Amino acid sequence: MMFSQSSGSLTMHASKFDPDKFRELVIRAIIQHDLPFKFVEYEGVRAILSYLHEEVKHISRNTAKSDVLNLYKKEKCRLKRLLESIPGRVNLTSDLWTSIATDGYLCLTAHFIDDDWRLQKRILNFCFMPPPHSGVAICERIYNLLVDWKIDHKLFSCTLDNASANDVFVDLLKEQLKLKQALLGNGELFHVRCCAHILNLIVQDGLKELDGCISKIRESIKYVKGSQIRKQKFLECVAHVSLDARKSLRQDVPTRWNSTFLMLVSSLYYRRAFLHMKLSDSNYTRFCPSEEEWDKAEKIKTFLRVFYNVTCIFSGTKYPTANLYFPKVFVVQHTLKMGMESDDFHVKSMAIEMNRKFEKYWREYNLLLAIACVLDPRYKIQFVEFCYKRLYGDDSRQFGKVKSKLFSLFNEYVSKSEFRMPRTFEDSNKAGSSQGHEDIYDEHCMDVLKVKYFLNVKSFFIL
Repeated sequence: MMFSQSSGSLTMHASKFDPDKFRELVIRAIIQHDLPFKFVEYEGVRAILSYLHEEVKHISRNTAKSDVLNLYKKEKCRLKRLLESIPGRVNLTSDLWTSIATDGYLCLTAHFIDDDWRLQKRILNFCFMPPPHSGVAICERIYNLLVDWKIDHKLFSCTLDNASANDVFVDLLKEQLKLKQALLGNGELFHVRCCAHILNLIVQDGLKELDGCISKIRESIKYVKGSQIRKQKFLECVAHVSLDARKSLRQDVPTRWNSTFLMLVSSLYYRRAFLHMKLSDSNYTRFCPSEEEWDKAEKIKTFLRVFYNVTCIFSGTKYPTANLYFPKVFVVQHTLKMGMESDDFHVKSMAIEMNRKFEKYWREYNLLLAIACVLDPRYKIQFVEFCYKRLYGDDSRQFGKVKSKLFSLFNEYVSKSEFRMPRTFEDSNKAGSSQGHEDIYDEHCMDVLKVKYFLNVKSFFIL
């Protein structure tokens, strides 16, 4: 070994060149940086590598391709071992889309918690999906993938968007897994609709009521960004009304409502600049919103900010989001309720349209989302009870259903795990009864003891 000291720190490296390690590093660099296989044949690259060490053996593009496939097989085996070792269950997300070249692709992702209680996400497959993209074809492909990865017996849920083919697919997959008795709760909690997608559909329905106003703002931004001369003229208008020109002027993607919200925020900041440009540029007159339309956009922005914040939370990838869905969906429903009671005609009409879509998908909250909220120590079951009480009154059927499913799920986990309820619970109860203390463990107390024991069953939390 050789030692060297630089910048006050001691570093150590091997004096002997390892050709196998070097080759693996080259292959990993190709994968990490999305380089072409012929990268290893570039004359300049080969000259650099030969200069670094005389024992470097150059490889061809075909060899590089073969090494990438071998590395893939190696990593796949490692991931299989990881999935087999986790104590809990695996959750799936899947999406299917068509490229510009009209080729269909399918992506299947696994989400789970490892032994160190860290949230993990792994792409199990990203593959070409030829037509037909029917529910039957998707089910056949994904089921084969689950069997190949050996996780068909340890699934908990599958999150999908609201395409009709996905509804058919998940029903077929659920039936196949139920035959193996591989699902908890008889598969009632298996299908979870993508909340971010539903929220996008809800807000898009509301925005249709305001197409005229939003279209003018969108066209205004397109006009300003249409040429360098217009950009310069707009900047002069910004300076004239004493606004900060460093703030970006955003243009939206109409299919993503949150980008439309950001467009409204940025355009409203430059509202006075747009009005000044209307006076100085006669060609812009037909695009500029009127004062009334700007006021309408201001009210819409205030109303939509709640939905934007919820969308940002739903889109998180570095933290578990299931525990946050229930309280945020409740906030959405409460906001819609207040909007339908608003004195403003535009906000009211928008909220009514959005509520229709809400009722279609979220009339009854997914039980799994409510249970996840119960397991969050910041909320617990009291918060779920509070929400249902606000929505449906005391002793609602919906809240009773959540409690029933929560404890049936607990009993199912206990029966499937190697843990059992301590005999001391039963022995103490019998001893209490024999001594005339029948109420030593009443029903409420037993529920508390069960929940306390619940905390020791590790697999319960790994949903």
